[in-house]
Amino acid sequence: MPDTAPSNGRLFVANRGEIALRAIRAAQALGMEAVLGVSAADRDGLGARTANRCVVLGPAQARDSYLNAGLIVHAAVSTGCTALHPGYGFLSERAELAELCAQEGITFVGPTPESIRQVGDKISARAMARAANVPMTSGTDAVEDVAHALKLAEEIGYPVITKASAGGGGRGMVVARNAEELAGAFDQAVTTAREAFGDGTLFIERYVEVARHIEVQVIGDGKGGVVHFGERDCSIQRRYQKMIEEAPAAILSPAVRKRLHEAAVRLLASINYRNAGTVEFLYDTTTEEFFFMEVNARIQVEHPVSEAITGADLVQAQLRLATGAVKGFSQKDVHTAGHAIEARIIAEDPDRDFIPCPGRITRWDPPSGEGIRVDTAVESGTMIPPYYDSMIAKLIVHGNTRAEAIDRLAAALDDFTVEGIATNIPLLKVIVAHEDFRSNTINTRWLETVLLPAFRAEQGR
Repeated sequence: MPDTAPSNGRLFVANRGEIALRAIRAAQALGMEAVLGVSAADRDGLGARTANRCVVLGPAQARDSYLNAGLIVHAAVSTGCTALHPGYGFLSERAELAELCAQEGITFVGPTPESIRQVGDKISARAMARAANVPMTSGTDAVEDVAHALKLAEEIGYPVITKASAGGGGRGMVVARNAEELAGAFDQAVTTAREAFGDGTLFIERYVEVARHIEVQVIGDGKGGVVHFGERDCSIQRRYQKMIEEAPAAILSPAVRKRLHEAAVRLLASINYRNAGTVEFLYDTTTEEFFFMEVNARIQVEHPVSEAITGADLVQAQLRLATGAVKGFSQKDVHTAGHAIEARIIAEDPDRDFIPCPGRITRWDPPSGEGIRVDTAVESGTMIPPYYDSMIAKLIVHGNTRAEAIDRLAAALDDFTVEGIATNIPLLKVIVAHEDFRSNTINTRWLETVLLPAFRAEQGR
């Protein structure tokens, strides 16, 4: 990738926390000014102090600030910004924001509105994957009602899983191993999806019992050129929310890894995908087959592990591509080395069923040293508000081998001191020390079915 930078330009950052700070610093490193839009709760944070300019969008509640597309674009226009980075979460995968930017002549640092819609609707994405000859599990289109669901599930064969067409994160997901379970849970799944996404449409897939969650990081040039930056294993999850991610996915054979990369590239090349995205797959550890799940049309939380093994700066790459400083990327320029692991530091208390723990951090002493990186917008004295996602930092380590990376992660967690609020660091230490994790014999259900019951027993709960 040519080492070029945008000439002048001003970036509006429409997010908060560590990804906002990451985008600000990436823009400034490329010679751009950065304007941060914040809620009233974040006006004194590290991101606000690091940006060239900060504007308050509105009250602390996300619906009145970070989720108000019209307000955000108005702020970008009024501050003379030429581009907008949406980060992840909030409005990052809403076509409405990209369209408003286009109407105002602001470059959206992400996919086109058409691509966002195409991959954001999971039923549409399945059709896209089918057309691109990407492997999928047996599944359906939209399910009309309980009776229709039962008929389709019988054809697919139990166990099955319901999924919301309009979104993810576990909302609308129900695993059913027989007709009674599906009938009993279907209506609630519809309600959950409707409340979360404003759309209760569900579809059904065959449920893979023993699976790993593998995803491929890509960047497209919008003209059919797509480059991958390797894959990540995101199988350590609780309630479908990732907690630890690794790159590469050590469980894959070279032949399967090659086919996985090819499938991800082929899929997004087929729609002339633009900017950063991730293609997610389920990997059946029994049959060594992989199946398409979804596309995330944005930069993801776990992108630093891909950066660690490739040496790329994916946020700078987003900005270079969006602003025209680079026209595309070449696969021959992407090389991987070593193994990287990311652990999400979350302001939740594992001893109390992961209850969120907002409050003021009285001591923040993160680890440092060779192969250690901490992405955060937190420092001693930071107030963690109760209004947003509870992730407060990402600890990323890199080693020559997976074993070395695990040892480095264990040592870094031991050196990570946070006082004033509870975090998941004690649980992360238990995970990293567990023989199943070290031997790489986990799956997407391992944390909830194996580790957490034992962890709670040790805590006397």
